[in-house]
Amino acid sequence: MFELMFCSLLTILPDYLYRRYAQSKRFGKEITFFSIWYELRWGITGCLMLTVSLITMIFYFHPTTDSATLYFRTVPILPEGSGRVAEVNVGYSEAVKKGDVLFKLDSSKQRAALETAKRKVAEVDASLTTAESEVVKADAQIEEAKANFQQAKDELDVKSDLQRRNPGIVPQRDIEKLQVLVGQRQAGVDAATASRQSAALRISTLLPAEKASVEATLAEAQVDLDKTVVRAGVDGRVEQFLVRVGDVVNQLMRPAGVLVPEGAGRQGLQAGFGQIEAQVMKVGMVAEATCMSKPWVIIPMVVTNVQDYIAAGQFRSGEQLIEAQNVARPGTILAFLEPLYKGGLEGVTPGSSCIVNAYTSNHEEISAKETSTGRAIALHVVDGVGLVHALLLRIQALLLPIKTLVLSGH
Repeated sequence: MFELMFCSLLTILPDYLYRRYAQSKRFGKEITFFSIWYELRWGITGCLMLTVSLITMIFYFHPTTDSATLYFRTVPILPEGSGRVAEVNVGYSEAVKKGDVLFKLDSSKQRAALETAKRKVAEVDASLTTAESEVVKADAQIEEAKANFQQAKDELDVKSDLQRRNPGIVPQRDIEKLQVLVGQRQAGVDAATASRQSAALRISTLLPAEKASVEATLAEAQVDLDKTVVRAGVDGRVEQFLVRVGDVVNQLMRPAGVLVPEGAGRQGLQAGFGQIEAQVMKVGMVAEATCMSKPWVIIPMVVTNVQDYIAAGQFRSGEQLIEAQNVARPGTILAFLEPLYKGGLEGVTPGSSCIVNAYTSNHEEISAKETSTGRAIALHVVDGVGLVHALLLRIQALLLPIKTLVLSGH
């Protein structure tokens, strides 16, 4: 309507003034309700053409959308295991800090496993102490066996020397018995040495490996016990926290609640523009937004990123071919916007619906020396009509509460 009124001032009004003062035709006489089309045909035709051209120019070079909102991510509150809730530390909606305990599961089974693992560690430590005492005992047995061996060997040497000097003085049977005894004592030394090596091997290899395994079991039991305590992963606010003592929870069930990270949805705004604006939407474009949760306020913004893909075109490979006509909606160009000034989104509730206008700026091209005069004038016109769109956004911001509260049957 605004564009039509503006174009009428440049077409229908001059045509009427020419008919009235140059041709002396009077409204109600020569210009009647039935002859108005014939008399003002040039002005009416020019007005319609100019209006359509102006609207097309405005909405193409200065795109607008009402598909804009402050998206924010949420963190589902779920335990890593499963169990029955034993303690709840937060309410339905409450601010939390990173590491705060949200709720605890029954941990009797995990505590028993942890205590069993601790007992096994103590058992291995006791075995290590026993093995050390066995090494000491084996050392003593080796010394004893060596002494017995040396005694038998000395006696054998003495009798063998006597037999060599005076044959027949020592019975051959006694010498043979002593030789057997020396072999037995040598075997005793070897057995004691092997026993010591076995005990030393237990100390150096077997028991440390057993202890490492038991300590790993202990650590695993501690981790399982820690999993029964569900903590906040980030600073934020817990919402819709409905779990209560006695509830059974696990990862396959619904979340116990959601955790909204601090500052989520307050840094930027995401807007979906029509695909026809794909060549117009650029990073660095100035934009304006007005949001439902903060009416009558225009928020200056800037486009920081434009998504290179349209979500409607994505698919997952399957057993059937894609049928293009099954895509119900054409999809939009997703643009990311941030406030032009610090604190621009203060007071805007995350998730709020917004209306966004983006404005094309050709200042650099107009200022370039190689730009022709005709193109510079055309670009000036393109930039100038952005004022119309800015005015329309302010009218929308003014009428938004009325439209919502009165005209929508609130």
